[in-house]
Amino acid sequence: MRGPETIAVEPMDGPAAVQAEDAFHLVYAEVFAEPPYCETAEDVKVTFRRFRSQTRKHTFRGALAHTGKGEPVGIAYGYNLGSTTGWWDQLIAPVPDEMRREDGRRTFGLMELAVRAPWRGRGIARRLHDAVLQGNGAERVLLNVHPESKAAVAAYRSWGYRKIGDAYPWEDADLHDVLLLSLPH
Repeated sequence: MRGPETIAVEPMDGPAAVQAEDAFHLVYAEVFAEPPYCETAEDVKVTFRRFRSQTRKHTFRGALAHTGKGEPVGIAYGYNLGSTTGWWDQLIAPVPDEMRREDGRRTFGLMELAVRAPWRGRGIARRLHDAVLQGNGAERVLLNVHPESKAAVAAYRSWGYRKIGDAYPWEDADLHDVLLLSLPH
């Protein structure tokens, strides 16, 4: 584990995240190369083509954690789901229509949350999570998590997420748990 350096968490809109893309890329590539994800350089390229598109959404929210010297430590980002989102269609078992209802404000889709190994266990993931949700106004948060990522699953459950189903979030993906968190208003 690293020393007790101060870690800053910087909330970002889409244009700021684009400016910090190298930091997002570094964290993502390192974290998701680990099991159970085992992503390749090509997988990371695909993710970052999607990242550029996601940052253009007007509801995009990101957060970057870094040391005082600017070393990237962790990332989080997502955006509110639009009324035509395909996220609900990926579930293996259908959910009630009321759960599926989206209006562009109701549900924040948390696309990624990752902290580099040397900084885990210090509450940084929670700070990143809270930073992307701060002032968003969504009723709930939706995410996919690999069930073999035990630390991530445990963290999400401890934060109040509940499993609502299973999905293959993209072509050739492993089966993921779909988790939902109701936010207080």
